[in-house]
Amino acid sequence: MELSALITIIGVLVALTNIVVQVLKTSTWEKMPTNLLALIVAEVLTIGTGVAYCQINGVRLVWYLIAALIVVGFMVAYAAMFGFDKLKEIMDWSDRK
Repeated sequence: MELSALITIIGVLVALTNIVVQVLKTSTWEKMPTNLLALIVAEVLTIGTGVAYCQINGVRLVWYLIAALIVVGFMVAYAAMFGFDKLKEIMDWSDRK
């Protein structure tokens, strides 16, 4: 998978996370912190998308792919909470090293 496709998928997951969190926020009546809700939603969407991708393309699901999906879920949650620009800054900073 190309890096541009991966960034696009992350962007779509961030948008979906924002939409789902906005809808769930109104139904939870502020009983749960929004950042925690965003983290849970991002993890569920990311892991679900990754597992679906593996099943569709016949990729064997091993432990390090699950670990990578969890890390990507944190990235999606971070981008959903603080904006995609901050995430891009961090990714660009790690490329400079």
